Formats: sequence, C-alpha cells, structure tokens
Amino acid sequence: MDGILGIVSEYNPFHNGHVHHLQVSKQLTKTDFTVAVMSGNFVQRGDTALVDKWTRTEMALKAGIDLVIELPTVYALSSAENFADGAVKILNSLGVVDFISFGSEIGEITPLSDVANILYKEPKEFSSLITAQLRSGLSYPKAREIALSQFFGSSQKYSDIVSNPNNILGVEYLKALKKHRSHIKPLTIKRDYADYNSKQEKNGIASATAIRTMIQNKKNIHRVIPYETYELIDECKEKGNIIPSLAVFEKEIIYTLRKMTLSEIAALPDVSEGLENKIKFAANNFNTLEDLIANIKSKRYTQSRIQRILLYALLNISQKDINASKKVTPYIRVLGFNKHGKRIISAIAAANPKLNIIVSVKKFMENSNDNTLRNMISKDIFATNVYTMGYKTNPVANLDYTHKVVEI
Repeated sequence: MDGILGIVSEYNPFHNGHVHHLQVSKQLTKTDFTVAVMSGNFVQRGDTALVDKWTRTEMALKAGIDLVIELPTVYALSSAENFADGAVKILNSLGVVDFISFGSEIGEITPLSDVANILYKEPKEFSSLITAQLRSGLSYPKAREIALSQFFGSSQKYSDIVSNPNNILGVEYLKALKKHRSHIKPLTIKRDYADYNSKQEKNGIASATAIRTMIQNKKNIHRVIPYETYELIDECKEKGNIIPSLAVFEKEIIYTLRKMTLSEIAALPDVSEGLENKIKFAANNFNTLEDLIANIKSKRYTQSRIQRILLYALLNISQKDINASKKVTPYIRVLGFNKHGKRIISAIAAANPKLNIIVSVKKFMENSNDNTLRNMISKDIFATNVYTMGYKTNPVANLDYTHKVVEI
C-alpha cells in the first residue's frame, strides 16, 4: 500500500482549519490514505476535550481521515517533547506511514529542522546558555527560547520558532523522527488562517480555542466547522455530554490535592523546587480552579504546566508512568476507521505481525503479559471513567470496554 499520510491531532473539535490542513497535506504529498494519532479525553495543554474521543473520531472520519489511533493518556498529557515522541513512535511502529504533516506558524521545514538538530544533539555551548537562563528564574520554555536566540546569533526568526506553540510541537516531531531514525518524511503547513490561541475568525476558519469559547458563550459556530462536526456537537449538547473546560472537575481536583500528602504531590511529574508546598497551600485555601491556579503559577511555572500537574494528580499518573512511557513502543489502540482504514490496518498487521493492535480493550487486558502496556492502557480507561463524571446524563464508567470502534 503506497502513499500514507500521518497526522498528530487533538481535533478539539475538528474544524475548517483541520479540513484545510488535511486537503493541502494530501495534495502536496500525493497520498491517498491518512492515519491520525489523536489525544483521548484529556489534552496536552492540561485541559478536557470538548467531547469524548469516539465523537471526535467520528468527526475526523466523516471529514476524510481513514484511521484514528488513540495517543495514550500518559503521552497526551506530557510535555511537548514526550507528546511528540509518543505520537511519532506510534506512526513509526506502523511501518506503512510515508509522511507526517503538521501545522506551524513559520511554515518552513528547514529552520524547524535546524532547531531540532540543536535540541537533539544539545552541544555544550547551548546547554550552558540554557543553564544560565534557568538560574535567572525563567521557565524552561522561556530559557530555551532565549538560549536558542543567543545560539543562532540573536536571529529573530529562530527565537520566534520556540515562542510559538505549533512551531514548538513541530520541532519536537522532527527531534523524535531523528531520535528513532525514522524514514517518515516531514511536511509542515503554514498556519496563516488562525493562531493557536486566537479568538478571531478569518475566512470561515477559527482556532479550536476560539470555537470552544464560542460554544461556551452560546454563539453561532456554523461558519467555522464542517456540518458533520456541528451535528455531532449538537447531539452531545442535547445529551448533556459536553465538557467545556477543566473547571468541570474543580471539586474533584481540590479534593484529590487535599487528600494527598506533600510527598505524594512532590512525586507528581513536573513538580520540582518545592512547588508541592504552593500546591498544597492553594488546595487547602481556595475552592475554585481559577483561584487555585492563580495562586500556584509563576514566571517559571506556566498555567498549562500547572493544569497538567493537576490532571496528573486527578488521573493518578506518576513520574514512574512518564518514565516508563519513554522506554516502550506504545500499543496501537484503534478508535475508528472507514473502508480505507480497514485496508491500512491489514497492511499494518502484515508489515508488523507482532505489533499490539487493539480493537478490544477487554481482550488486550485479558491476554497481554506486558505489564507496562497494561498499566498504560489502564490510565486511558481511568481517564475515560473520570471524564464521564462530568456528563449531565448517563455518566457511566468503563466505556473503553463497552464502546464499539467507530466504523464509517
């Protein structure tokens, strides 16, 4: 099977910008088939997905994606580096993917690759520059941004690369491709239609952030999403199965943090330098998520990082889980496919007979002897169980066992 394109996504929700990215990517790569590796019910910025992973899978399949594979929760909630590494490991392990396409603010592979090379090899001169910036109290992302600017001779072009979210992820995809010596060819599409955090609509396209805000404010979203996406969101609204933000779980988060000891909080991923004291104090003294975060975040600890830490606590994800995820090739959890996707699955199975392709979580949990992968998928199961607690109706558990693979 020739011409398979890989895309890493959250599709939160699937919108017209995603349609544009998919169409242009397929034209430029001359590919006929597309595999998307998609985050589950919680996403990388430390937030909830607007609607569940199966509904977002259906959106993607109806818009032209052929096969949707879940990015395990442990990766989906990680830093950009581990998020990208997990996704690339999945695409690489399939053995049939020819290209990976991602959006970026710069829209050029060469400068992104230049930065990826430096971050991958990390020469001593660059390491020293980062260390100096960290000592001044900056967050790691800001320290890295300044260090890169200094390393490349104060070129604004290169400092801009690591100050924009899609550029950062693009660099991490390229790093991961180098690390795993992948044959997959990278392609980037310039995001000139709507910035990642933009609240504005432009030519019928708005960012996922803007769309979620529009939904919360009960504004019309017809113009900025495909009709199929609109129908599915409307259906979820009627059922009471929309999860607009992490604030839905603020009481559960504060309860969890109040129950945890200081040493347990200190053992969470991304917690360092005594941050556990600020977290514990805030949890004991504030009752809203907004106040909790406001009293923890600082110049060094961004809001996204704080929210990821809160989700690590809520979903019982430890540093040990993160470390284990870095050492394994993930399972292939199929969320949905169309008739082309069926052919891709057959091609993957033929190319990699020993690969863990999961269409039934129950069978995998019963038959797998790999404790690391079993633990990893148990985090996905628990994440769904927590997510459905936010539903207004029918908040049942164990959907990962009972929900059918989406077939279009």
